[in-house]
Amino acid sequence: MRAVSSNQESIHKNLEAVVYKHLNTEFLRPYAQHSKQAFAEAANWLAEQRKPLILDSFCGIGESSRYLAEQFPDHAVIGIDQSAARLGKHINQFGELPNNVMLLRADCDDIWRMAVDAGWHCEQHFLLYPNPWPKSAHLQRRIHGSPVFKSLLALSKQLELRSNWLIYMEEFQKSLALAEIPSKLEQLKEEEPITAFERKYQANGQTLWQLRAQLPL
Repeated sequence: MRAVSSNQESIHKNLEAVVYKHLNTEFLRPYAQHSKQAFAEAANWLAEQRKPLILDSFCGIGESSRYLAEQFPDHAVIGIDQSAARLGKHINQFGELPNNVMLLRADCDDIWRMAVDAGWHCEQHFLLYPNPWPKSAHLQRRIHGSPVFKSLLALSKQLELRSNWLIYMEEFQKSLALAEIPSKLEQLKEEEPITAFERKYQANGQTLWQLRAQLPL
């Protein structure tokens, strides 16, 4: 698997303006009906769990969600991905889900906003190898450049991001700083991979990065 290729060699020149704009405005796009249905399912499941919540956004086939559920058995884990095909591979590859994990087919942009509106307080939120959108023109498709970045910051107590593209991580860290949130960015220590991407990147010898932040929830 190739390393990220981009026409951008450093932090985007428009990052600060874009982030400040989104931090100081409200994103008012209506929720999709399928997102409302997915959120209702998740809310009902979470109410039955009666456990602190961990979110695993862009979870792919849900390998990381399963790992988190096993590591934190006293928590409820919701893995979110928009692809039914990816989520549908989980049982074939790993077997039945643990009782404390739910895999939800949904758009993270909508689910994050609805979760904030509903007053959800997540203990931890994991963003493991999201699409970096490496072209310079695609800054606002990146999580920290999107209108939902503000909702992301209001959703959890702890945030962890992993990526194989250092510029993406540096941009995310600067975006947090613009919101007056300190964070720690470091090379990910060699450990057992918890996503398919992480496994492939490690096998390819790529340097992986980890950012952690304590959010003022």
